[in-house]
Amino acid sequence: MVEPNPRPEPAPPPEPGLPSEPRPGAPAEPPQPQAADRLRDILLTPGYLKLLVFCALIGIPVSLAAFWFLVALHELEHFLWADLPRHLGWNGPAWWWPLPLLLVSGLIVGPVVARLPGAGGHVPASGLHTGGTLPVTLPGVLIAALASLPFGAVLGPEAPLIALGGGLALLFRDLARVPATPQSTALLGAAGAAAAIAVIFGSPLVAAVLLIEIAGVGGPRLSAVMLPALLSSGVGALVFTGFGRWTGLQTGSLGLKLPSPAPRLDGPDVGWALLMAVAIGIAMRAVLSAGQKVGAYISGAVVVRTVLCALGAAVCAALYALLTGRSPAEVASSGQSTISALASSPHAWSIGALVAVLALKGTAYTLCLGGLRGGPIFPALFLGAAAGVLLAPLPGFGVLPAMAAGMAAATAATLRLPVSSVVLVALLLGSPDLMPLVIIAGAVAFITAELLPAVSVDAGDASRA
Repeated sequence: MVEPNPRPEPAPPPEPGLPSEPRPGAPAEPPQPQAADRLRDILLTPGYLKLLVFCALIGIPVSLAAFWFLVALHELEHFLWADLPRHLGWNGPAWWWPLPLLLVSGLIVGPVVARLPGAGGHVPASGLHTGGTLPVTLPGVLIAALASLPFGAVLGPEAPLIALGGGLALLFRDLARVPATPQSTALLGAAGAAAAIAVIFGSPLVAAVLLIEIAGVGGPRLSAVMLPALLSSGVGALVFTGFGRWTGLQTGSLGLKLPSPAPRLDGPDVGWALLMAVAIGIAMRAVLSAGQKVGAYISGAVVVRTVLCALGAAVCAALYALLTGRSPAEVASSGQSTISALASSPHAWSIGALVAVLALKGTAYTLCLGGLRGGPIFPALFLGAAAGVLLAPLPGFGVLPAMAAGMAAATAATLRLPVSSVVLVALLLGSPDLMPLVIIAGAVAFITAELLPAVSVDAGDASRA
């Protein structure tokens, strides 16, 4: 009697990092195409080439629309906060000025969120998004942004710009009768959003990196891979720079000689920046979590509670003006223009004014994150810069390193986009010598915020957008 052939034992798994050898007698596997070949095949696809050309063309009208949208925001804000008080005979807005403006804002935004398609755009506390902006939602997005940002909402224009760019791109696709596929929707939405967001930041590099992280290319794996790279590059740059200064030796480097001297980083700068990054990461995560809870609270009675949140932000601005004697616009604004004044003359702000603006603008920011419409970037940048100026008198800490670390930490912890935050702050500062500190502060704050327990909100929260 012939015994049946025994079942072949499975081959042991290959060792990590080593290619597995083919088993004897097993058919050879067909060669896999190289990455370059796959990319070449994609680029040679007629449909993809047409889509690429269309993306390049829609960048023109989208950029023009974004430009005029930002002009409208700026002109309306200047009229409400500068021209109108001057016409009434005042040197600037009175302490109570934010109250009627933000009341009007709440009365407009609330019905838009409750009744128009798209609910006026994404809730700022839920983060930045690139998808889901259909052309039918654009009127609500524009009305909510125009009623929020110039009237004193503590938010920036980047989220409405992303929605505007993505929605216009899909509108042009429909007008041109380009086939609507999931791939074309994703690519055109991202291309339109990138064209629009490049206008506000003045850099296509920031727009590209921001859209990569917002779109979630690579998912959590991207952050898991990039964080070690960010940290090691920042530490390596610090060690390399410091060692070069200690020895006085030259190795040659690719860099530009800037006319203005850059600050020299030292041990206290790094040490204080690390501690500040941890503290800012905890604080900004608390602000973001509170904003998400505000959004969930508003979803129960949108119109009334939106008005209440807008009035709460107005009270913060009015209280700041009463306590400090400064303009309430320093709280009731995105911080985009105020941060320039803070950076140019940080010593014009007393310790009391810095503490008050951090506390009251942080509170107003929390309310606006859940209640009004806009983006979270510029207020986070301002809060981080103000925290840096407040902590700059610490022994051995400089004003510029403190502001750089504060802005990077606050932005990374709020946006949860570490690479985009580092690139944005680095380009704003324009000093390559501060890059290591920006990288380390942003990475540490991001890790700190991510390790904290996640906030839980009701299912019917403001993410309905």
